[in-house]
Amino acid sequence: MRSEAFRRAVESEDLSGFEELFAEDARFSSPVVFKPYQGRDTIRVILEAVLHVFEDFRYVEHVDGDDTAFLMFEARVGEMQLQGIDILRFADDDRIAELTVMVRPMSGMHALAEAMRRQLEAATARG
Repeated sequence: MRSEAFRRAVESEDLSGFEELFAEDARFSSPVVFKPYQGRDTIRVILEAVLHVFEDFRYVEHVDGDDTAFLMFEARVGEMQLQGIDILRFADDDRIAELTVMVRPMSGMHALAEAMRRQLEAATARG
């Protein structure tokens, strides 16, 4: 399955092979920001922050198609339980060209947005 390497990286919280997973010009659509983020380096910063924010993260369903994969997850942000889906679209070279994340319920999305804001501000302050 094309998405297995991404799943292993996220579940193990090991992004050391990130450049092999994502196309250089990959796009990330966040559940809380309308405009997609562009570029592998930007996506890496965001995913590293997500790995610090999510607690008890686990994939519970996984479906691979020809050039798209859907990975349903459950996680916690503080006291808030949430569910989400990572939608991966692959380029011809099997790298991820697009990652779209959807989260529910809305209260979970709000908790995620606030925790991500704090995490990214702290990362920016550290340099």
